[in-house]
Amino acid sequence: MNDSYVDKVLIVEGKSDKKKVKSIVKEPVEIICTNGTISITKLDELIDFLEDKEVYILVDADEAGEKLRKQFKREFPHAEHLYIDRMYREVATAPVKHLATVLLSANIDVHTQYLENC
Repeated sequence: MNDSYVDKVLIVEGKSDKKKVKSIVKEPVEIICTNGTISITKLDELIDFLEDKEVYILVDADEAGEKLRKQFKREFPHAEHLYIDRMYREVATAPVKHLATVLLSANIDVHTQYLENC
């Protein structure tokens, strides 16, 4: 987690998800990678860190992603859940245009070149 203050935090599953989303997002957003699962210790750290932030959850549209999403719904009821179309299944393989649209719908500023021809 970053020492500089940002008020928006996006939680994703994998490093490839983080890399892809980071290239699309235009504003300062802390992107936290769970690596598919999250320990109780890490969850406790996150609860403290995320207390006064806007939290967004963007996980894969598969069984593992849904399990993680349910855990976050319990622990972070204030978080906004972002969903990719099920046909793409994974954040990392979803088209950048689709991800940019999903992020923009949550009022996360994105680079406009990813929205062209939408």
